[in-house]
Amino acid sequence: MIKNFKLPLFIATIFVSSCSSVYMPNVPNTPMLSQKGEFSGGVHISPKFNTSINGAYAVSDHIGVLFSGSYIDKEKESKDYRQKLVEIGGGWFDTFGPDNNRIIEIYAGVGTGSTNRVFREFDDNDNLIKTDLEEITYNKTFLQVNYSSKKKRNFRLFGNNYPLNYGTALRISNVEMKTFTRNSIGQVREGNVFLEPIFFTRMRLSEAVQLQYTTSGTFGLNSRKFISAGNSIFTIGVVVNLGGKKPSETK
Repeated sequence: MIKNFKLPLFIATIFVSSCSSVYMPNVPNTPMLSQKGEFSGGVHISPKFNTSINGAYAVSDHIGVLFSGSYIDKEKESKDYRQKLVEIGGGWFDTFGPDNNRIIEIYAGVGTGSTNRVFREFDDNDNLIKTDLEEITYNKTFLQVNYSSKKKRNFRLFGNNYPLNYGTALRISNVEMKTFTRNSIGQVREGNVFLEPIFFTRMRLSEAVQLQYTTSGTFGLNSRKFISAGNSIFTIGVVVNLGGKKPSETK
């Protein structure tokens, strides 16, 4: 069982000390929809206290709609960071495989967000000598492909067996600044395209509720000073799926 977690832990180790960017990605929506009428919702939080909320609904046996949002408000003595992000999208999903328990999902969508950063400098006596305020708004488009499996692999903990599901996704995000000011003075706007490979593991706590561990990398296709690939994803969350195929139905 330990070997199943080596890749996510390796990814987390690589990116845990990443540098800062004005854009912090949210947790991608990986709802694992399987049939019409299914609802998926989740809440995820990172060590930086970036909180992501995801929701999805299957309007037919192969079409789903998505909603995602994230928020972080972190204050330190020398730096404050605040970001708001919302996304909507939709796409196609299907189940396949010998037991019909594997899921492929393809989604596209749009989003909008804002980031405020405050930098402070102090002298040797801890007196504030300089403040730098950055205010950014941006638009986002994304395309992602999700692959996951509802095949059961049990994890034994405290004498109980917990079924595990695994999944991966690749998200391509295009982020373009709408406005960018520093201390109320307009700046040159930036944009970048990010490749985000995502890996997640879900531990089933009940028929509807699962605990999810997510890691990812973020790779920028362009060299940018402000919208860079400085932030990656490492989160723990809870996911709820209602109205989907039961394990007994996924043979």
